[in-house]
Formats: sequence, structure tokens, C-alpha cells
Amino acid sequence: MARLSDPLRIGDVTLPNRLYRAPLLECAGNGEDAVDRLIDHLEPAAAAGAGLVCQGATIVRGEGGCAAPGMTRVHDPDFVARLGRLTDRLHEYDAAVAIQLEHGGLRSMETWHAGYRDDHPDLQQLAVSRPPALLRTLDRLGFLHYDSHVLTTAEVYDLADDFGRAAGRAVDADYDIVHLAGANMGIVHQFLSPFYNRRDDEFGDGVRFLEAVHDAVRDHAGDVPLMTKVPAETAAPPVIRRRLTRADAVDICRRLDRIGYDALVPVSGSVFWDMSIVRGQFPARAWRDEGFREGYAEAFGGRLRAGLVALANRIQSHWYDFEPAWNADLCRTVRDAVSVPVLCEGGIRERPRIDRLLNDACDAVGMARPFYAEPELPARLLADGEASAVCASCNNCAVPQVTGAPGVCRTPAVLDEVGKLRKSGAYDRE
Repeated sequence: MARLSDPLRIGDVTLPNRLYRAPLLECAGNGEDAVDRLIDHLEPAAAAGAGLVCQGATIVRGEGGCAAPGMTRVHDPDFVARLGRLTDRLHEYDAAVAIQLEHGGLRSMETWHAGYRDDHPDLQQLAVSRPPALLRTLDRLGFLHYDSHVLTTAEVYDLADDFGRAAGRAVDADYDIVHLAGANMGIVHQFLSPFYNRRDDEFGDGVRFLEAVHDAVRDHAGDVPLMTKVPAETAAPPVIRRRLTRADAVDICRRLDRIGYDALVPVSGSVFWDMSIVRGQFPARAWRDEGFREGYAEAFGGRLRAGLVALANRIQSHWYDFEPAWNADLCRTVRDAVSVPVLCEGGIRERPRIDRLLNDACDAVGMARPFYAEPELPARLLADGEASAVCASCNNCAVPQVTGAPGVCRTPAVLDEVGKLRKSGAYDRE
């Protein structure tokens, strides 16, 4: 019987327990205060006892590729060396630290953020293949903008090597684990997805790109444990015929196990960057907030278009109902098919459910959005077998991030509950 407090080995790194902070947008950027901002975001989880703390998606190149404002880039060795202060701080609490490596590809801000595109008119999106017809239609209607560059075979190898070099810098800065952003429509996902990938070279098999990244990481970072998310596109609308099925995702996981990945995070989603990623309520409070209206207009190209995006968001909130532990069934199937640890995240909130998952579907359990409300959440979950996160899955934390706003809880009822818990000493550790 696995327990939440049991250690877990990933590659040659041993986590002190099986609870982790999943990757989140910290919006820390690369400025002089970037390391301090990352410490502010990540240290509370480590201090509260999380066995693994994952820094959110960081971009492996110096230009383009950011999927949201304020993402941190890790192309500069001098900047990454400064991140050693972050890892040193988190290691004081015996937590392992992972860095998630990313490139947005067709999901980058130069596609969807009108203000960013105006400020960077020469940027092209990196593309696995020509954008799918449905996305080109949205381009013609003015909701997206594509001026994409389809990578040559040699350029794909160069991109894989950028992931490897970033991993090497991270290891030099004492990160324990390298985590690829393999889902949520970033470029790794785009290589895997038949919706995006119609190449006729060796990388028409998207796993081949993940193999090239693995080899590059080994060249630049040695035997650092390497993990990745693996998507199934089961939540895509029925009109999308070319998609990753559940069986496809399981097969990808088997192949990555053979290639040498040290842990896998299977997730179910769509072929789009939509509410299949987060699920839950329509964030009405965030959309109505006057403080963000100009930012929404800048991001989406005017108030009318921002209103249309909000309408689509509302429709999606009904399409993608919140389902507790929505990735559990996929994780369970993958766990039976591979020899490496399987990590589960997505809609997990209660300690009793966590205990069941650890003895059924996965080897470790992660949470993301709940940390915006409760940065010290592990203290409660590790100490109380009946504890539940207070996160309401309302998504008021997420939508304002398109304006560059930080990821924080903005729901008064949730914040009131957190205040009561803090006053009662619920986050204190002995």
C-alpha cells in the first residue's frame, strides 16, 4: 500500500514524498527581480513539505515561443546561473526541483496576442507543418494570425538541441529533474499530434522528436532524470478527425519508456488551447473586472473581440465540465503499460482521493491551480487524511494572465477560507 508520505525514486533522484506542485505560470520574466519572484512563488510549497516542486514552463530560445506574457526564458547561461539561488533555497527544505522546458510553436503569443504581435512584427511562429485548415480559417477571420515558418529537418534537430542545452544549464544550476512541456498545445505536443503534424520526413512520427530531445538532454545534461507530459486529445470536438486517441497516448508512453524517459505525466485534453486544460467554472468575475478590460482588449485586438473570446470561454465551460481527477483513468492504463513512475494531475483536490489514486492509478499526485490560493497547501494535505484544497476551480486566477497579471487567487470566498485556515495554524509544520 503506497502512502503519500512514502519516498519515490525518479531516475536517480529520490523524492521525500509523493505530493508535488505541478507546473504553473509564475509570470516571473527575466528581469532583475525574476529569481526573487520565482522564490516567492515556489518556496512556500517546498517549505510546506512538497516532495517535488515544478517551476512552470520556461522557454528554450531567446526570441518567440512564449505562450503567455511574462514567461521566463532559459537560453542565457548567465541568467540560468542566477537560478541557482532558487534551487539552493528550495533544497533547504529537502524538496526536489524540476524545471519545465517549453516552446509554444503555433500557440505562441505572436499568434493570438494582438498587442505583442504589433510590438514584434518580424516574429514568425515555428511550425511542425503548415497550420491546420481550421486554424487558417480563424486567421482569415482575424481571431488568430499566422506567419509561420515550417521547420526543416535540420532545424528540428537544432530545436531539440536547444532543449538539451537548456537542460544542461539547468543541471549546472542544481535543478534535479528536467520536465518537458509535452501537452497543452506547445510545440512538443504539436509534433505528437496528427492534427498539427503532417510532415513527410522522419519527424512525421512525433515520438522521434521526443527521442531527439532525449538524446540532446543526455548529451548536454548527462543522466538527469527526464520526464514529460503525454497528451491524449480525447476532449477535442467530434469534428476533429485527426487526433491522438487514448490508445495512441498509451503507445507513446510505452515508446518513451523504452527510449529512456524516467517518468510520465499522461493528460487528456483537446487539440486547442482551451478550457479542456483547466476545466471548471466560467471565470465571470475575472472577465468583468474593470482592471483587466484594457489588457483583454490589447491581447485580443479590441473590446469586441475580447467579448467574443469571453463568450467562447463561457461555452467551453459548459462543454468541459469539471470532473475530479479527470486524468486518472488514462494514468491507470499507462501505469499498467510502462515500467517508470506515472504522475497524475488535473482536478485533484481531496486527500482521500489522493490516497486512492496512489494505490490504483499513479505513483505521485500533483496539483496546480490550488497553489494560487494556498501556496503552503502541502502542509495541510500531508498532515490531515481528510483535508481538501479550498480551490473552487473557478478559473478567476487564470484568465487575467493573458494581460500579464500574476497567477493569484481572486475569489473572495476562497481567500476568506484560506485566511481562516491560516489564522487557525493549519499551515504550520511541526
